[in-house]
Amino acid sequence: MATKKSKSSAKSAKTKTTKQKTAVKSTAKTEQEVSKKTEQEVSAKAEHATKVTTHESKEPKSWLSGFFAKKYEGTESILTIFKDHRFYGSILGEILGTMFLTLLFFSILLMGIASIANYAFVLIAILIAIYAFSGAYLNPLITAGMMATRRVSVVRGITYIIAQVVGAWLGWLIFSAFHGAGGETAYELPAMSAIEEGKFLITALIELFGAIVIGFFFTRALKYKRSVFTFGAVVAGGIILAILTGYVISAAFLGLDKNFVYNPSIAMMLQIFPQSSNSFGEALGSICQALAIYAIFPMIGGVVGSYLADFTSRLSSEE
Repeated sequence: MATKKSKSSAKSAKTKTTKQKTAVKSTAKTEQEVSKKTEQEVSAKAEHATKVTTHESKEPKSWLSGFFAKKYEGTESILTIFKDHRFYGSILGEILGTMFLTLLFFSILLMGIASIANYAFVLIAILIAIYAFSGAYLNPLITAGMMATRRVSVVRGITYIIAQVVGAWLGWLIFSAFHGAGGETAYELPAMSAIEEGKFLITALIELFGAIVIGFFFTRALKYKRSVFTFGAVVAGGIILAILTGYVISAAFLGLDKNFVYNPSIAMMLQIFPQSSNSFGEALGSICQALAIYAIFPMIGGVVGSYLADFTSRLSSEE
């Protein structure tokens, strides 16, 4: 009787073991099927993605794609920009840099361009010293080009221009203070000569051409921003080229009195606006003429120069 019970228990245990093995095999088989199905789905998705990518690669993007895209990070508005303490450092950098640049420009006007090589080193030093703060724009025509090509926001650009005018004014105050403290001197404060009748267009074109050169060189220099000295040298080279070209064209070829500045903020400190006039209409006309020549045309030139640099860069497949 005991033998029959033990045999029955053994048979029952064997049946249970067989069922468990069968269940394990079934579970393993199911998992394999699910895994295989998942792998097939992943493989199909990857194959589809490859086909899409290949199809897209057969249709290359236009070489002008993204030409007008925003090139600065984040978003800036009048409500957010003043919350960043670094913005105030940028503004201070623009004020100080333009002040130094104004002092340098006044010195060139007084002493002439015979020592232009020495001025070049000073200009490079100013650009390098200020670049880390704000990018060393120091000139409304450059700032206009940076805004137009969407390298800076409009809010930042406008505040930079205001800072540049303030910096130029401080430079003029310092220069005037030393000039006044010197008493009777052989030098007069630099001032722009009145535009001769019939010379408005040619003077404006000289300003426009020089601004295009400066805007082009500055935008190209941004490609070398990792090397601050290279950036400063390229920008300074563009400014000096514009000055020398303007000097030769205006003085040697056209007989003009070197009426070019290439910097609207500095131009305002050189008495471009009439000191007296016979009538309000005449005064208003002179003011509009001065603004057109020394502000509007240069800023247009800065925009053209910046876009020209970007256009040639795209055209040569550099980007």
